[in-house]
Amino acid sequence: MEHERLSKRNLWSYTLTGVGRDTAAQLWSGNLLNFIMFTRSLTAQQFGVINALMVAARVFDGFTDPIMGNIIEITRTRWGKFKPWIAMGMVLTAVVVIITFSTTLQDWQFVTFIGIMLFVYSKVFTFNDVGYWGMLPSLASQKADRDKLSARAMLFAGIGGGIASILIPMLTVGDFALGGNALQAYARLAIVFSVVAMAFQLLTLIGVKEKALPPKGEDTVNRVGLRTIFRTIRRNDQLTWLMIIFLLATTGGNIVASMLGTNFIFFRFGYQGILTTIFMTLGAVATGVVLLLYERVSIRFSRAKLLKIATVCILAGNAFILVVGVLPIRPWQVQFGLMTLGNLFAFGAFGVYGLVVLVCVANTVEYNEWLTGTRAEGIIFSIRPFIIKLGHGVVQLIVWLVFMATGVLQHTNAIAGYEQQTAMGYINTDVRMEHITQVIDAVPAGRTLALLAAMTIIPSVLALVSYWLFRGKFTLTEQRYEQILGDLAQRDNETIG
Repeated sequence: MEHERLSKRNLWSYTLTGVGRDTAAQLWSGNLLNFIMFTRSLTAQQFGVINALMVAARVFDGFTDPIMGNIIEITRTRWGKFKPWIAMGMVLTAVVVIITFSTTLQDWQFVTFIGIMLFVYSKVFTFNDVGYWGMLPSLASQKADRDKLSARAMLFAGIGGGIASILIPMLTVGDFALGGNALQAYARLAIVFSVVAMAFQLLTLIGVKEKALPPKGEDTVNRVGLRTIFRTIRRNDQLTWLMIIFLLATTGGNIVASMLGTNFIFFRFGYQGILTTIFMTLGAVATGVVLLLYERVSIRFSRAKLLKIATVCILAGNAFILVVGVLPIRPWQVQFGLMTLGNLFAFGAFGVYGLVVLVCVANTVEYNEWLTGTRAEGIIFSIRPFIIKLGHGVVQLIVWLVFMATGVLQHTNAIAGYEQQTAMGYINTDVRMEHITQVIDAVPAGRTLALLAAMTIIPSVLALVSYWLFRGKFTLTEQRYEQILGDLAQRDNETIG
């Protein structure tokens, strides 16, 4: 195994792609349900079917990710094994996103259409996602280089997601909605974000220089099948535990950013997307600061220590949000500001979880080579998108259950009705906001508090369990990883000799 240093060309070409790529991805993964709930009036049955389809699509997508990773493992083209899938996946994803957010269908036709698009998107984005993240360990093998590449990739992906988190709520909800209503706003943003994503993806396709590929049969998986995939995961005990840890952390980290957080903000502080933008964006900024500092901090602290600090921050931040949200603090701007401050700690700390787990997953590539003689990069790095999608499915299920238990749908249906009337020209923007404000004012305080409790207590519990499992089950420490690299280097020397 060659331990070449990471080139600046690969570092910047690979990581900068994440800005445009994750801007578009955030529109779908973080805002599809917002689009559905605030542009369509749905019966409880229709809403239940859509949520069930969203969960099923993400779980199905997650379970087929390792198959995609396996296919990448045996891909051999003049452009490498990753780039063809990255390119094809991004183009097809852009088409699906634009079509979905531009539809004018209603009722069960809309439900059917969304169901089809969910499953189509799950596959075409997988081409890109598994290919992109699967490329990472092939570009850097030394600890310092891999930490730098991972941190930078997460940083720019976070910037892309952060840009989307800033623009989407502000430009689709409230006074600043593009076109004066949510329907037109989402359609326009889908086009813009898709074009930006394809443009940024060219940085990786053109700029990244991959290592020469061995022929089939050398350091590759030759069979594309579930048996090979599950055998690789089963043999790699450290990867198995990381999957569980990452699932819990991903679920917890996405609870606040889900519709639970969005609806709480709307119901408590008003139907203005700028408020959601401020709340989520400052949390994303905190994550960005953490990622910028990670390279320096990781030298002084072990990953276990970093996760301990992150867990404390998550618990403290969520407890602060809960207490401040319950207290009758006036004016509302002070209460909102304090809750946003608490979210800085919780949101940023979950960013630490994501980065630490990403680096640990990358390290299991060499661990797998040490155990079995094969690196299986594509299979192992398909685990990350698999867990993220599975985590989104779990979040979706939680949101669905909370909304059904609290009766939130009746309020969002009323809001969606006024958005549709505005899009059809029946009422103007000012009248739309007057009616929506009346809907918000009629939401019972108990429902708002239920959303607050769900978005703070659930993530805290999941973070605690994640940390407990990491300390007790994950043994691939920094020291052990260095020993494994030494063993692999010695094997290479013996082979050459």
